[in-house]
Amino acid sequence: MILDYLVLSIVLFCLGILGVISRRNVFTVFMSIELMLNAANLAFIALSRLHESMDGQVLAMLVMAVAAAEAALALAVVILLHKHTGKLDTNVFSLLKG
Repeated sequence: MILDYLVLSIVLFCLGILGVISRRNVFTVFMSIELMLNAANLAFIALSRLHESMDGQVLAMLVMAVAAAEAALALAVVILLHKHTGKLDTNVFSLLKG
């Protein structure tokens, strides 16, 4: 049963990596990153359940806090870049180099 959750976590993580690598739209890239973070949460909780401890659930809460902060900052950056350039392409991030 735990193995099923870990396999699902691996599949979700791989789909997230594929989305980050293959997509150009900034929102799709951020959704893929969120998918990878949720896959890590699933693995943490499944392994926590296997070892009968709360450590994985605490780590999952920490990852959710980091994901919320990342989403807020990413949305602010995307809004500013769209306002400046009018595009939501990942090539726009080359403007941040200086």
